[in-house]
Amino acid sequence: MTMSSKIEPAASCVDPFSENLMSLDDALARIAARVRPVHACERLPIRECLGRVNNEAVKSPYDVPPHANAAMDGFALAVSSLTDGEIVELDEIGTAYAGVPFEGTCGPGQCVRIMTGALIPDGADAVVMQEQAEATADGKVRVDSDHREGENIRRAGEDIAKGDIVIDAGARLSPADLGVLASLGIGQLQVKRKPVVAFFSTGDELMSVGEPLEPGKIYDSNRYSLHGMLSRLAVDIIDLGVVRDKPESMRAVLEAAAGRADLIISTGGVSVGDADYIKPALEDIGTTEFWKIAIKPGRPLTLGQIDASIFIGLPGNPVAVMVTFSQFVVPAIQVLAGTAMSRPKLFKARALDALRKKAGRYEFQRGIASQDDNGDWQVAKSGKQGSGILTSMSRANCFIVLPDASEGVEPGDLVNIQFFDWSL
Repeated sequence: MTMSSKIEPAASCVDPFSENLMSLDDALARIAARVRPVHACERLPIRECLGRVNNEAVKSPYDVPPHANAAMDGFALAVSSLTDGEIVELDEIGTAYAGVPFEGTCGPGQCVRIMTGALIPDGADAVVMQEQAEATADGKVRVDSDHREGENIRRAGEDIAKGDIVIDAGARLSPADLGVLASLGIGQLQVKRKPVVAFFSTGDELMSVGEPLEPGKIYDSNRYSLHGMLSRLAVDIIDLGVVRDKPESMRAVLEAAAGRADLIISTGGVSVGDADYIKPALEDIGTTEFWKIAIKPGRPLTLGQIDASIFIGLPGNPVAVMVTFSQFVVPAIQVLAGTAMSRPKLFKARALDALRKKAGRYEFQRGIASQDDNGDWQVAKSGKQGSGILTSMSRANCFIVLPDASEGVEPGDLVNIQFFDWSL
């Protein structure tokens, strides 16, 4: 038997670009095609709805504002009382306050002192701000003719007309949305149930914080990073701990998680090692796709499904976990929650360092972005870029995103950056 003098290596994360690798966009498209929104809803007080997804369009039951009111402190009057090119003296006949309207009528040659937000008196069609009028000692108000009908008046329904849709179905509710709801007297809202996300780490080498560190063991950091990122999202979280490298353990935890969670996330156990048991366990009880994606860090990724639960298997290296979470898990949770899938926003920045890269894959390097004296963004590397070096992730505030065609960056080049924002 003739022995080869050269070992033919299998594909690995250090290889140059391969046509067998899936693009980032294709991976997102497949995730979007697989994930389905949560349908269950609940009715909550609006103060508990921040960050939740609205289930059905909200129509305004009223005009907002409900009545014409003053946009400025000043004097309400009828423009017909003014004489073109001249200054006239009007009789001040009363005062209108916000919440305490003037009950009479503002007739010709008269005006009413009015405060911001007060109802416009009958007969008045403009408000002259107090800085543009002169009050005399004998109760008169002097006003010139340079004013028009409707001046400094907020019309009824100017902000919202009765019957207008003020919050769309599928909108993620912001603080301003809660204010709009309150302005309409709406105290409760029907929102989508939070997606339930279960997660676990895999590996016999992992120990939990608080346990004495044994030889050959390491502390599990991934669950803490995942918990921190998930805590910024509108999801309910189930921490399943560390699952040991045993086929029966892997199958049991996946089956249990599928009964409780809409999304299951694992870290580690998705590569080609002999002790990587997630793929066979998934194939045994559900469906799976095992991908090699053209990104660095974070090449191996698994998408699967057990009954109605989606499974996303992330790599084991700590930085790769955070990269793939931001690029794939957050978009999946967006779809689960009932909103549109979106990519993190990109900003332009001037590179302060040379950045090495091979063409053919996206790279997410860790950076520290700051503004220069002109207010423009600049970015420097935050440290060593190995996928297991979490300290440079801790020091960073953004990813430097280098597209697949890039072959590196020189100082002064413009690059794209993604600021860390683990919220939806």
